[in-house]
Amino acid sequence: MLIVFLGAPGAGKGTQAKTLAGKKNLTHLATGDLLRAEVAAGTELGLAAKAFMDRGDLVPDDVMIGMIQGRLASPGSDGLLLDGFPRTLAQAQALDEALASAGASVDQSIYFKVSEEELVRRLAGRSTCPDCQRAYHDTFNPPHRADECDDCGTSLIRREDDKADAVRNRLKVYGTQTTPVLDHYRTAGKLVEVDGEQAIDAVQEDLAVAVG
Repeated sequence: MLIVFLGAPGAGKGTQAKTLAGKKNLTHLATGDLLRAEVAAGTELGLAAKAFMDRGDLVPDDVMIGMIQGRLASPGSDGLLLDGFPRTLAQAQALDEALASAGASVDQSIYFKVSEEELVRRLAGRSTCPDCQRAYHDTFNPPHRADECDDCGTSLIRREDDKADAVRNRLKVYGTQTTPVLDHYRTAGKLVEVDGEQAIDAVQEDLAVAVG
């Protein structure tokens, strides 16, 4: 089984992917997390990707495609749940070709539909503790003391791509470059839209119906 989660940054793909992957015994492949790990490790891939990520731009297709193809070869589970890939039409077509060569294809693509106003509200308020990695949000989960981790007292940081200007740019990039991916899967009869502004449990129920 291979499922693709589509949606703008902040649409809730990661939260839902972890739950669904556990229920279906799928390998959750979150490209954003993989890229950030490469950046933190200072690898060649990480250094190449960092400049694009800091601006809120998409990492070039050839970098993303090479990374994903390596993981497709050995999922180590009942399938893969791709979270954050493909993000461009070229990536979607390359994914189709890679799967076709192995006699497989995308089974289902799920689009998390969330308004731009809600996306900005979710993304611009995020911060993280650099030591224990605990996540906070100005509105939904604020720390007890401003800009300080509740668990270890470390000063919180905000990712460059979660600052307001970068958020707006990320959404602009998403709208212009990722929307054709929706049309790609819609034409193939493999696109299901889910209201990502619902409560988490309600979104999970919709996903259960969509995936079966």
